[in-house]
Amino acid sequence: MSELGIYVHWPYCARICPYCDFNVYRARGADNAPLLDAIIADLHAHARRFGRREAGSLFLGGGTPSLLRGDEVARLIDAASQAFVLSRDCEITLEANPEDASLFAEQAAAGVNRFSIGAQAFDDVALKALGRRHNSASSLRAIDMAASTGQRVSLDLIYAREGQSIEAWRDELSAALTLPVEHLSLYQLTIEPETAFARRVSRGQLTPPDNELAASLYEATQELCAQAGFEAYEISNHARSQAARSRHNLVYWRGGDWVGVGPGAHGRMTHDGARIASEAQRRPSDYIDAMRENGIGWISEATLTGEEAADETLLMGLRTDEGADAARVAVLRGRPIKPEALAWLVEEGFVTHDEGRVRLTPRGRLVANTVAAELAV
Repeated sequence: MSELGIYVHWPYCARICPYCDFNVYRARGADNAPLLDAIIADLHAHARRFGRREAGSLFLGGGTPSLLRGDEVARLIDAASQAFVLSRDCEITLEANPEDASLFAEQAAAGVNRFSIGAQAFDDVALKALGRRHNSASSLRAIDMAASTGQRVSLDLIYAREGQSIEAWRDELSAALTLPVEHLSLYQLTIEPETAFARRVSRGQLTPPDNELAASLYEATQELCAQAGFEAYEISNHARSQAARSRHNLVYWRGGDWVGVGPGAHGRMTHDGARIASEAQRRPSDYIDAMRENGIGWISEATLTGEEAADETLLMGLRTDEGADAARVAVLRGRPIKPEALAWLVEEGFVTHDEGRVRLTPRGRLVANTVAAELAV
């Protein structure tokens, strides 16, 4: 059985960023206890439903879980360890905003051993455009404070921003690569439907880079990270070493099982031979009510078809340097990956196919979703 991950979604943010399409809500100073109680009860409900398995990762995401005090983080970690068995080397990640750096020491004392810091940019004009509350100087201080706890530090940056040149991004990324971090998540700005940025684009108030410039920015990203010793083990993620790779995210990319608790959280669990997809109630109040009244926070639970499970396995596996396991995809779907499509993609230089695994080439990574769609036909 594959390694289990646990994802806890804390939905509150001090401010909603205009590019964000996650399930988030404005924090208004309400008591955290009712939601913490509901999440803890949901962890135990999952353990009763699926068994008390060992978990190798616990990811506190959001939203902004770094708004939580150390004692609140400790409650969540303790509950996870009671409901499940946290491995001795369990990776416990906290997504953190720079403005919450004063809490890092107590969060580390509570058990967090990996900080994922959402700096997003080291350009103050860009940070303002992205709707962020911090500036570049506070990001640098936050990184130093996280590193001073002795725990692992990962850094998130967004590029392909409006008006961003390749030269400016090269300078920004080069500076980031010298910081005391061992992992970088580097995301191209995506205009998601129903976000403030999408509305600005529709009104002509925001113009993202065109595909050619976006591709050049991606290639510059890969070049600089490789030169600095940050291996691209996934399309958007780079690590200094095998140990620095995100153990939790690898659960997703390898098609493993994860418990998803908290408002709007998604989960994937294998139970009695079936792949079960769950989604929690999205609104915090609905989630709390569901836990109180029904003992579960799920709004839906469905068994994936073999086709659906195969498509997920293929899409996620292709994102990594490990590639997708062709035999596993074939077993799930009940037939092999389409030979004609695979042969054509190999011939055109989008993928390689060796030792039973299909891997994207650098050219293929630029069009990863299109490649996955071709192979999923």
